[in-house]
Amino acid sequence: MSLDSPVSRRLLSDEVFQRLRDSIVRGELEPGEKVKDGELAERLGLSRTPVREALARLADIGLVEAKPGVYTRITTLNRRDVEKTLAVLRSLDQLAVETAVPLMTEQDLGRMRAANRDFERAVAANDTSAALEADDRFHAVPITVADNPVLSRIIEQLHPQIHRILYRKFSSLLGGRNTIEHHAQLIAVCATGDSRAAADLSGQHWSELGGHINRLFDTNQLADTAG
Repeated sequence: MSLDSPVSRRLLSDEVFQRLRDSIVRGELEPGEKVKDGELAERLGLSRTPVREALARLADIGLVEAKPGVYTRITTLNRRDVEKTLAVLRSLDQLAVETAVPLMTEQDLGRMRAANRDFERAVAANDTSAALEADDRFHAVPITVADNPVLSRIIEQLHPQIHRILYRKFSSLLGGRNTIEHHAQLIAVCATGDSRAAADLSGQHWSELGGHINRLFDTNQLADTAG
């Protein structure tokens, strides 16, 4: 495509959506913070239209909430919503793993091992962004192998809601050796071809993560704003 060809509004909206989503995940836009499309557009050097479109998409996936004529704000963190999101992600991830294991090749297992090595290095360096990126690559392998576009799309929509908690409290949730060892155990079970055992192990990991997050709410390390 020629350099002189105009960038489509859809591509611009996608770019704004991704940048705002990532800012929410990283905590640059904090839970409960009010946002205005005009101010965001000015910061991004854009018109309001793609910003409004991006905010609408962020509302669809639960990262933004709006009360027409009153406010648009970054969705607050509360235990009930987190528990519901984790329950869905747990089931979807188990489905992906159980579907993928019989189809996995040695190359797929190799990608999981490489991602876990990168994850371990990032943990050692206390590099939260690199660790979450490596963790995403690890879990993306069975999701990709499962080859279920609907499942992939829903997981992609829900992940940012949990990622913003992981980003805030990485060392408490994924920073120890437990996750590295869980990854290694999951690879080993996947290599045996036992899809049910692999799915069960994946479910245990999500349940443990939910328990850790609940303890953060219990100790007021995450703001529970559920009314």
